[in-house]
Amino acid sequence: MFVFDAHIDTLMRLIDCRETLEDAQGHVSLSQLVQGRGAQFFAAFVDPKYYHGLAMHRTVEMIDLFWQILDDHRDVLAFAGSAKDITEANSQGRFACLLAIEGGEALEGKLSSLRMFHRLGVRLLTLTWNFRNQLAAGQTEGPEGGGLSRFGLQVVEEMNRLKMIVDVSHLNEPGFWDVLKVSRDPIVASHSNARALCDHPRNLSDEQIRALADRGGVIGVNFCCAFLRPDYQASVEDVVDQIAHLIKVGGEDCAALGSDFDGITETPAGLENYGKIRSLVGLLERKGYSEAVIEKVMGGNLLRLCAQVLG
Repeated sequence: MFVFDAHIDTLMRLIDCRETLEDAQGHVSLSQLVQGRGAQFFAAFVDPKYYHGLAMHRTVEMIDLFWQILDDHRDVLAFAGSAKDITEANSQGRFACLLAIEGGEALEGKLSSLRMFHRLGVRLLTLTWNFRNQLAAGQTEGPEGGGLSRFGLQVVEEMNRLKMIVDVSHLNEPGFWDVLKVSRDPIVASHSNARALCDHPRNLSDEQIRALADRGGVIGVNFCCAFLRPDYQASVEDVVDQIAHLIKVGGEDCAALGSDFDGITETPAGLENYGKIRSLVGLLERKGYSEAVIEKVMGGNLLRLCAQVLG
């Protein structure tokens, strides 16, 4: 079955731990990625310690690593900048790799930076992390942090023009609603869960889920234990419950995977690494979902979004 995950932080881990994708000791390794047909967004995460002058430098370092990995493993990995590229890579027996940036700090206040990153292969931008930046406010700022700035509005409009996917994970609520008003294209919450099941500020309300889904958007379920259960004692069943809630509230076309592997410290029992993702298929079958719905959740919905936005 085709598997497409919307968010991992493996580029950061490989640099910080001085590992390669072949010998990676985190949640994701080369052998786990290429177990079957699939695609993956690799995020270049802008850690706060690189804000104020080094955000772009750090991002470029991770993008360079992304391209080095593809060069070193071109027999099994392929760059994808569109849904067509994903399908073509899989038909060749290669795993499709897409590039994202997590944190608008990387732009350093310039639309020219966004255009440059697009030329380097970036196809998705998570507008904020947890704090306010030049685009908008992150979820830790609360509603008092306000919505999109004038620059943030310009970024969303330019992303629509460039055919890039706008990611609202980490945004506070005013920013979320501003993006829905401004974006002509469907959007993604690449690694967010439902607040109704776990009342955490990083999770989305049912109102947000419905609004995003009504616009054709997709939500990738995050495997972070803190976003799955208040007591952090999460298991793979909690991930399935999140998927079920998204389907119930937003419909079968909005639920997807956004593991956040290598960006989280604890994983749910039963989902300790990337190689365990396909175990979700059997659990969803036992939950009563049809093969068609499971195919959408495991990757079809994200592929459809890519086709609509990226082409």
